[in-house]
Amino acid sequence: MPTASGPSLFSTWRDDIPASVVVFLVALPLCLGVALASGAPLLSGVIAGVIGGIVVGFASGSPLMVSGPAAGLTAIVLAGIAQVGGFPRFLPAVILGGAIQIALGLAKAGVIGYYFPSSVIKGMLAAIGLTLILKQIPHAVGYDADYEGDFAFVGPSGENTFGAIGSALQQIQPGAVAVALLGVALMVWWPKSPMAKIKLFPAPLAAVLVGVGLNELLLALEPSFAIRGTHLVSLPTTGAGGVLSQITRPDWSALGDQQVWMLAATLGIVASLESLLSLEATNKLDPEKRDAPANRELFAQGLGNMLSGFFGGLPVTGVIVRSSANVDAGARSRLSAIVHGAMLVIAVLVLAPMLNRIPLAALAAILLVTGFKLTTPTLWKSAWHLGWSHFIPFAITIVAILFTDLLRGIGIGLVVGIGYIIAEHMRRPALTKVSPPGAILTRYVLPDQVTFLSKSNLMQTLDALPPGCRVEIDGRKTARFDYDALEALLSFRETARNRNIDYRLVGIPETDLTPAH
Repeated sequence: MPTASGPSLFSTWRDDIPASVVVFLVALPLCLGVALASGAPLLSGVIAGVIGGIVVGFASGSPLMVSGPAAGLTAIVLAGIAQVGGFPRFLPAVILGGAIQIALGLAKAGVIGYYFPSSVIKGMLAAIGLTLILKQIPHAVGYDADYEGDFAFVGPSGENTFGAIGSALQQIQPGAVAVALLGVALMVWWPKSPMAKIKLFPAPLAAVLVGVGLNELLLALEPSFAIRGTHLVSLPTTGAGGVLSQITRPDWSALGDQQVWMLAATLGIVASLESLLSLEATNKLDPEKRDAPANRELFAQGLGNMLSGFFGGLPVTGVIVRSSANVDAGARSRLSAIVHGAMLVIAVLVLAPMLNRIPLAALAAILLVTGFKLTTPTLWKSAWHLGWSHFIPFAITIVAILFTDLLRGIGIGLVVGIGYIIAEHMRRPALTKVSPPGAILTRYVLPDQVTFLSKSNLMQTLDALPPGCRVEIDGRKTARFDYDALEALLSFRETARNRNIDYRLVGIPETDLTPAH
């Protein structure tokens, strides 16, 4: 498998700069929305986005993953801020959580990411795609009760995903619908048009510009149809001086609070898991199939979180929505993530009045198309053709994410996937017959690993042996014996004597059998 090193940072700038614009447009409202849902200052979400782009982008080994504030941590952050007594006292926990991630990277704990079954990772991607589509429908029709980037089934407004769609369809804004439909149509048409040859002018940017232009036209000609207020991007417009004065600094006295250290451990572990999952998913989306180093990613995420906490930002993780938008936009190296972070800085310091004219419906169009690409019918067909052991965990992961949230859904899918692996292992024969038919001595060979999962199968095979037969069980090629399996093999000697079975064990170590009482 190719490594993630790929081309040099600037050799693919013609692909990466346009992609960075797309990622910036997707990330900007998500940064603000996650901060709002977390009960943190809006600027903290942008700071996390900047550091996730620039710092983690430089330090990471992944060419395509984009980091920033994640919706999956909003519940932990919201509860944590209240628990420790305010956002300034929360920031030291973010810094400590980053230090934990660096320690995990140095301890080579990134290998954990390789233990997630591919069915669960693919189910996660499909579920994120479906969630994007369902969550963007209200924004596309001008109903913005929940923040942009919300992934939980029950949103902050108290409505669940389907209830929000129902409410949205009763409060349709014609201007928003026109902007969203035009944006989707433009993005579908663009790759097939002559405009696709202009790499520095990507389809999502065209969709945003057309959306802004249409809304300005509606403001001039038919103001009642125009999009206003909360249905537009909402960046602080205080300028550079005002932005710097709004940065929250950590309250270091919080280090004496045990709750801060417990919260830091939670943030470090959960953020690491979410980043490793996003890394695995991004590796699968990468057209060049590069394998990014997981331990380096943990180090990069930890460094990002330490700096984000120090400068007043939210916790940072790898984010699959930004990453998938990056892949779809044609990015090829880390330059895209880094430049998108720089764009967030410029947006806050200079371009806020201009960017506040962007309708959320135009951004919803981008995310609707991104969502469809994540959950294409081809993905479902391939999962189905791989059999029930792949499709069931895939489908359950999707349903669980849709009806809970990202982390809980993945946990449920992982349990189901592991259940299928265990069931398959238990069905596999523990004894392989190697003697020819009709032989006086029936010979069996054990596999290289004999665990407690093999015990049931061993007992069934041994119990089925006819009285008076001659049997040899060869364990010379077995590298590891579980005590439970040894107990089954050794304790059958007494049964064999009672049934007049010539029972021989070769290469199987002796052990003391623990009495039941």
